[in-house]
Amino acid sequence: MLILPFPTPNFRIKEENNKEFIFDEIRKIWVRLTPEEWVRQNFIQYLIQTKKYPSSLLSVEKEITLGDLKKRYDIVVYKNSIPWLLVECKEMNVTLSEQTASQILAYQLVLQVAYLIITNGLQTFCFDTNANQFISFIPEYA
Repeated sequence: MLILPFPTPNFRIKEENNKEFIFDEIRKIWVRLTPEEWVRQNFIQYLIQTKKYPSSLLSVEKEITLGDLKKRYDIVVYKNSIPWLLVECKEMNVTLSEQTASQILAYQLVLQVAYLIITNGLQTFCFDTNANQFISFIPEYA
């Protein structure tokens, strides 16, 4: 398990009709600020600011097809134009469980990434699919 030092947030947040929204730099849209979105936005900033991942190679909340089902992944990082790293975010009060692992593994059937990450903002697990083992770090992009 990893404990990640998220960078100090510099988010654009607004309120409309008693609901908070946060500006997603990747999607270039305002999205509802839910507890899961808070984790997602902090993880995005960790990848960009701390790990120096190129923001232009991040994809957020895109639809994929799993058999007859339409699903949306949280974050995919591309490398050499192919999916390389997949992140599944949960809100902080959700325990990372076998159900969370099953969800990201289902996405893996379609995306075939090198790294799988699950996080609730407090705990993070990273799995190297090529070595078939958990690792104690978030991989460098370069």
